[in-house]
Amino acid sequence: MNDTSSTPVRKIIHVDMDAYYASVEQRDNPELRGKPIAVGGSAARGVVAAASYEARKFGVHSAMPSVTAKRKCPELIFVPPRFDVYKAVSQQIREIFAEYTPLIEPLSLDEAYLDVTHNLKGMEIATEIALEIRARIKQVTGLNASAGISYNKFLAKMASDLNKPNGQAVITPKNGPAFVQQLPVKKFHGVGPATAEKMRRLGIDTGADLKEKTLEFLVEHFGKSGPYFYGIARGIDERQVKPNRVRKSVGAEDTFSQDLHAYEPAREGLQPLIEKVWGYCEANGIGAKTVTLKVKYADFNQISRSKTVVAPLPAISDLEEIVGLLLGPIFPPRKGIRLLGVTLSSLERQASGREPQLRLAL
Repeated sequence: MNDTSSTPVRKIIHVDMDAYYASVEQRDNPELRGKPIAVGGSAARGVVAAASYEARKFGVHSAMPSVTAKRKCPELIFVPPRFDVYKAVSQQIREIFAEYTPLIEPLSLDEAYLDVTHNLKGMEIATEIALEIRARIKQVTGLNASAGISYNKFLAKMASDLNKPNGQAVITPKNGPAFVQQLPVKKFHGVGPATAEKMRRLGIDTGADLKEKTLEFLVEHFGKSGPYFYGIARGIDERQVKPNRVRKSVGAEDTFSQDLHAYEPAREGLQPLIEKVWGYCEANGIGAKTVTLKVKYADFNQISRSKTVVAPLPAISDLEEIVGLLLGPIFPPRKGIRLLGVTLSSLERQASGREPQLRLAL
């Protein structure tokens, strides 16, 4: 946001559904209400796709191995996913957003940014818009949503977590810089475990620590992310809410707490990443033709393997198959694997009538 009187303060809302998949299951099956449930498979190699708030109290969370979840919560009820239902409800929610603004940027099936600076209802106060949207979502779907309201995307995203579940919070231009300074960098949106650990080694634990670093220092250590970190440390994020955008690529990666040496744990660790990137493409109507697997070893050397197909992948099962084919030849690995990543590229907009098979677990 440019600090000039001629530039209106932007009004950005980040809407995030509460325990989305699990909440849909509890809505549709009264016997599950108030009970700890996990959407996903209960088999030995199963992974939790989503956990209800009752299950989260026991430390159960998405991407956790099902056996670990069951150990943490012996009363946990596993429910098979119904992705056709989750997608249909997501479309209902998207239609509610469209009543207020055309500037909608989905992040996945259950969250999106909205720019309501100039909105279709002519409403002046963004907090009232967020309240209305959340009430409409409850009325239409029976589900709870949380929201964050601020003057940029970064702070709106951070605010939506402050009063979860079924709440909202505002971070004003006056309070934004102070809010960032007291926040641990590991809680920053866009700072993953590996980056947080690198920041810790550089003496950066909080937003205040980050603000003390020069732009040159941040570019030296974090490359193209340096200017972004420099800005958010000051409560500044100029990124626009971009509807219907086609990015050059979409990727996700994870650093593991213990190095991996076998194929099965590695393939299991990749599943949440596969589902995350597919979910982004699905929510934005994007198809991908190139799949890249990133592997970083314990000695920090890294390799990548890619495969390009002639037409956009029609289903997540096709993506899973390609990732498996790329992953197989690197085993047994020369060293333990500390990080894996999946990136989709050669992206293109899909025709609105296309209905790809959906099997994701965000």
